[in-house]
Amino acid sequence: MLLSKDRIGGALLLAFCITYGILSQEITLLPFQAKVAFHARTMPEILSIMGIGLSLLIIVFPGSPERPKLAGFNWLAAILFLILMSLYGLTIRPLGFILSTSVFLIAGFALLGERSPVKLLLVALPIAVGFWVLMTHGLDVFLEPLPWFLKGQ
Repeated sequence: MLLSKDRIGGALLLAFCITYGILSQEITLLPFQAKVAFHARTMPEILSIMGIGLSLLIIVFPGSPERPKLAGFNWLAAILFLILMSLYGLTIRPLGFILSTSVFLIAGFALLGERSPVKLLLVALPIAVGFWVLMTHGLDVFLEPLPWFLKGQ
């Protein structure tokens, strides 16, 4: 079987969907949800099954025989983004959502080539605050907005 870009992508998607489906079974259900048709596991299960089916179709019926090319990519930037995302995950609790997300966005935009500090701040801060408002007030998900040393308590 030819190892094309489509088949590699389909295999990666298949691995992700299988893992997602397995991990979705760890979602705890309340006692009254055991017999209902729609509960907290329903959408993850449906999404994983659909993803598994689609990824199998991609593997069986690949679109192009083009081989993957590894040359010509900015691998340093990719590795720096992975490190940046890991640092973001580690700092979101101690620094709070707004501060850590703003720093993450500013550093990410800087990695992409933006050098204007005014633009970086004028884009990153409203996005971080907007998402915090959406998550806390729109979706009712509590996110600590600021670190403990900046809160007025």
